[in-house]
Amino acid sequence: METMYLKSNVQVEPLFGRWYAWSHLIPPATAARNITERHLKIMESYVSAPQIHAAAVKNPKMLGGPFIDYGGERVEEIAELRDQTKRMQSHLIELSHAIADLDSLLRKEATGYSLQPLYARVPPILRGFVELVYDLNNHPSFRILETLLYRSMYYDRSAQSLALSLISTDERPFVLSTPRLDSNYTVHLKHSFDSDIIDWLFRAKRIPVPWEDIRNRLTQDDERTAVLRTMFTDTPPKPYQRYVGPGIRWRYFGHACILVETSEMSILFDPVLSYTYESGISRYTYDDLPDKIDYVVITHNHQDHILFETLLQIRHKVDTFIVPRNNTGSLQDPSVKLLLEFSGCKHVIEIDDLHEITFPNGGITAIPFLGEHADLDIRSKSGYVVRFGSHRLMFLADSCNVEPKLYEHVHRQLGDMDALFIGMECDGAPLSWLYGPLLCQKVHREMDQSRRLSGSDFDQAFAMVDQFKCREVYVYAMGQEPWLNYIMSIKYTEASRPIVESDRLLAECKSRGILAERLFGEKEILID
Repeated sequence: METMYLKSNVQVEPLFGRWYAWSHLIPPATAARNITERHLKIMESYVSAPQIHAAAVKNPKMLGGPFIDYGGERVEEIAELRDQTKRMQSHLIELSHAIADLDSLLRKEATGYSLQPLYARVPPILRGFVELVYDLNNHPSFRILETLLYRSMYYDRSAQSLALSLISTDERPFVLSTPRLDSNYTVHLKHSFDSDIIDWLFRAKRIPVPWEDIRNRLTQDDERTAVLRTMFTDTPPKPYQRYVGPGIRWRYFGHACILVETSEMSILFDPVLSYTYESGISRYTYDDLPDKIDYVVITHNHQDHILFETLLQIRHKVDTFIVPRNNTGSLQDPSVKLLLEFSGCKHVIEIDDLHEITFPNGGITAIPFLGEHADLDIRSKSGYVVRFGSHRLMFLADSCNVEPKLYEHVHRQLGDMDALFIGMECDGAPLSWLYGPLLCQKVHREMDQSRRLSGSDFDQAFAMVDQFKCREVYVYAMGQEPWLNYIMSIKYTEASRPIVESDRLLAECKSRGILAERLFGEKEILID
C-alpha cells in the first residue's frame, strides 16, 4: 500500500464565501457586516473599473487598500462571485442591514428612558439575539448574544472551505481585498473549519497516510486528483529536534510568533508561520514546531496575531489555547473563545488581567494591554508574562503605553522582567481600515486619521524598559518579514517612523548596557 506525506510547502488558505477567512469572518455578526460593507463594495468597484484596481495594487502608497489584485482581468468571475454572494449569503446580508437598522433605531429613539418598549421594534431577525443597554451616561447600545447567534442559521458552515496549492515564494495577494478564485493549481476542499478531516490532513505532514485514503477523502474530481497528487510525497520530513536542555530556549518565527520551550513543555505565542521553501531569508517554519504544543497564547484579535491559516494546521498538536477575555457581545469585540471553539479547537481558556495559569515551576500571567485598537471599547487584548522559576519574559505585542501609570501598578504586582518583547508599529492604519465595516455611521476623515492601530513609539516603549528594569529588549511584531505581506501590506524604509523610533530605542538601551535587538527572520536564544 502506497503511503504519502503532505508536503511542507502546501499552502492552505481558509475561505469564507471565497474570501480569505480571518477572525472577523467567523462570528456571524462581523461576517455579515464585512460581506455588505467590504466584499460586495470591493467587487462592485472592480467590475465597474478593473483597470483602476490594476493600477492601484502597483502603487506602493495604495498598499493594503480595497483593490482586487487580478491585474484588471477575470472580471466576469468577480461579477459571478458577487452575484453568488448575494444569492448564497442573503441571510447574512439581511443580518447586516438589521444591525444597521437597530443602530439607527437606538440613536433616534433611545434618549435615556426605559428601553423595554423598543424591543418590539428591533428588526425581526435580530429579536432574541440582542439585549438593549445604556452605559452610565445614557448612551444606548446593544449586546449580541453570540452563543445563540452561532447556533442559528447565521453561522454558515457551508460558506467555509479550504484552498490547497503549492507555494514557492513570499508573494501573495492581500487577503482583505482579493477573493480567491479557482486556478489550475488549486484543490478546493469543501469542508467546514471544525471538520476532523482538517486535523487528519495536517497530521499527514508527520504521519504518512495511504494514497487511496487521500484521494477518497479529499476529492472525487479526476482532474483535481492529479493536482492533489503533486502536494504529497513519499519522502519523510526531517525529524524535529526537541529541546532537551536544562534551561529555556526561545525561538523567533517572525512578526509576533515566539516559541518558548523547556525540556518539559512548550508555549507558542501568536502563531503566524512561513511555509518551507527556498528563500534568501533564513526562517523557522511549520517544520520547526514540536509535535506537541502545551499552550498557544493569543495576544489580540487582529489578523496578524490570530491567523486561521496557521491555527487550523497546528490545532491537532495543541493541548490548550489561551485567549484574552472579551466584552461579551459588543459588535467590535467578538469572543475569541467562541470563534476558536466553533472552528474546532477543543480546549480554549479565557484569561483576565493578572490571572495566572500555572504549570510546574512557572506560569503564564495576563497583563493589561492598552492602545492599538483606535480607541474602540475592545477588551480582547492582553499582554503576558511567562515565568520559569525566577526568570520572567514579558510579551506586550502591539500594546501602546498611553498611560505609564498602568505599568507602575503592574510592576508592583509582578516585579522586574528579564526580557521585554515589544511591538513598535507606531504609525498604524486608521480606524476604518480594519473596523470600517462595523461602523454604522461614516467617520469624518480627520477623526478617522486621528484614531489609529498604532503601537508604542520610543518614549512609550522606553518607559516600559525603564519601569521593569529589563536586562534584554527585543522589538518584534513589526511586519517586516516578506512572508507577512499578504496579511499586513507593510513596507518600511530607513526613514519610516517605526524604524526611526525603534532605532532610537535600541541605541538608548545599548548606551545603558541593555542587550537590545529588532528581530527579523529568525532568532534563537538559550537561557540557563
